[in-house]
Amino acid sequence: MKLRAPSFLPASRPYICSSCARSLKARPRKYATAAAADIFDVVCVGGGPAGLSLLTALRSSSLTSRLKIALVESQDLTAARTWSLPPTNYSNRASSLTPSSILFLSKIGAWQHIDSSRIQPYHHMRVWDGLSSSSTISFDQNPHEPPIAYMTENANLTRALLRRLSALNPISFFDQTSVASIDLGPFSTDTANTALNLSSYPHLTLSSGRTLAARLLVGADGLNSPARTFAGISSRGWDYDRHGVVATVKLSTREHYDSTPSTIATAYQRFLPSGPIALLALPDGFATLVWTTTPAQATRLKALTGTDLAAMINAAFRLEPVDINFMFTISSGQASEFSWRESVTRIPTTFTLPGRVQDIQSHSVASFPLRFRHADTYISSRIALVGDAGHTIHPLAGQGLNMGIGDVSALAATIEDTVAHGGDIGVETNLEGYPSKVYARNARMLGVVDKLHWLYSMEGWLGVQLRGWGLKGVDRLGGLKEVLMRAASGGEIFV
Repeated sequence: MKLRAPSFLPASRPYICSSCARSLKARPRKYATAAAADIFDVVCVGGGPAGLSLLTALRSSSLTSRLKIALVESQDLTAARTWSLPPTNYSNRASSLTPSSILFLSKIGAWQHIDSSRIQPYHHMRVWDGLSSSSTISFDQNPHEPPIAYMTENANLTRALLRRLSALNPISFFDQTSVASIDLGPFSTDTANTALNLSSYPHLTLSSGRTLAARLLVGADGLNSPARTFAGISSRGWDYDRHGVVATVKLSTREHYDSTPSTIATAYQRFLPSGPIALLALPDGFATLVWTTTPAQATRLKALTGTDLAAMINAAFRLEPVDINFMFTISSGQASEFSWRESVTRIPTTFTLPGRVQDIQSHSVASFPLRFRHADTYISSRIALVGDAGHTIHPLAGQGLNMGIGDVSALAATIEDTVAHGGDIGVETNLEGYPSKVYARNARMLGVVDKLHWLYSMEGWLGVQLRGWGLKGVDRLGGLKEVLMRAASGGEIFV
């Protein structure tokens, strides 16, 4: 480990390692008062799929089922438990889950509680470059083999996890509650060591006024993680100056030159200069739209009527970028503009296109800024980070939730191993097995997706040619395509 002096110590003392430096930086923070705290083995902040998956994994294991666990979540979990939509409505917050993620969710008993009628497996992917009609790649999985991935609404998965948790040993829920502050425990005055020394335990003061002390604090609390801030762990990265526009859309049958059987779902993605646009199949002819574009264009898309937005989406998969950019400049009438521009556009018959968007589900159009972030580490003394608290990835590969579930699987296994050997689950050396399993893998995935974003943002002749050669080369090399499909399905990726 490289040794360096932390910024708050004199440069003449260059013998403090980075791990110890983070620990020392925590000490100047204020300490909790001596008020009584409820002591837990694990306190998880964040009740999204990542946090709930971890708690379900711990409760479903015979080794960790007796741990005293608490969940702090700002949203109303009662609403999440009772979530329900009619068959003709789908949430715009949907994710692609790989077979490896499904295997883990099945192992902890959560997948059995999912509403399977709202899940769409897909065996095929069609990807092409918007600036080069010959630059295409297809991924095709045998229908008798596991799909490339499964699309499901995040709320469907959250409800399944809560249902599974309700069948296990109870945990303490603090929902509709936020974390007001996190401090270290009060100094112990027990010189005889007859009581548990809580001075190293994170103490969470909740908005309700209650205080929780955690042997291990798990931050599943997103991009602006309070747990990561408390631990003094830096997160590095950049903003892409892009927004992801999402919506739930209804599709017609696929184009006549798409040879894929209509009973088998296909994921479609076209790379435009401003970013990729993707349609990911949901059941019964519905699909999730994820369109990466500039903030100004995202604002424009959200302001369009449903008819004109449908026309813009159809144009984005069929017209040249110059035509699409012009359609962004007109205040209304995109539907008629698309109709005549399509009539004079020659679309290669080698393309396989998604069905035309016929309708936009009401109130489903939204957007969010895209960022790249990676924490320097996922652990510190009595702290572990999972999901977006540790890393934030561009959505073009659909790997964000899968990376979070991979984190959870590794952290749960690390905690199980520590408990099996009688160790303290919050001690940093006992937590080191967790990042050793996932940090490098996550860094590779983050790096590959980031490079793809920048590569497909190039509009010059050389960039277009390089992309074209690369896509055609991969498409013709069966072994390399198999490696990429395995990565897309949740396997390891090496670069």
